Amino acid sequence: MKEQVNGSAPSGAERSEAARSEAERSAVADGGRTMPEPEVVVRAKRRQFTADYKKRILTEADSARESGATGAMLRREGLYSSHLTHWRQERDRGLIPLPRGPKPKNDPLFEEVRKLKRQNSQLTDRLARAELIIDVQKKVSLLLGISLAAIDSDGSNS
Repeated sequence: MKEQVNGSAPSGAERSEAARSEAERSAVADGGRTMPEPEVVVRAKRRQFTADYKKRILTEADSARESGATGAMLRREGLYSSHLTHWRQERDRGLIPLPRGPKPKNDPLFEEVRKLKRQNSQLTDRLARAELIIDVQKKVSLLLGISLAAIDSDGSNS
């Protein structure tokens, strides 16, 4: 290889085959004329599916009874099994897609709702136990012949 003069880069003919770019190699092979790049790069676009389409696909997937029918349907539609998983979750929530992006850190209303739901379930459980105990007390009083009205009016057991 020839030495560089004044720090300039060697011309295309002086560089090795590996050092030349694809465009330079094709220009030399074509006798000096260059060809435009035929490949068009398309930017990927996120697919969006309508609620009706999701319902139709889920119905078809849930009704598939034969072995491999769901996989064949997914290949035909160009979908992944994870689509079905997410769409079933959306269906269970009422087909309301969750917003994309980061979730809010500390939403005070969310915490309050969560706390109230937990308290409501605890109170519901306590009420069910109390009703069960009252039913048992009524049955015991009937078996022993003790009138509950007499106990209530006197305020005592005898």
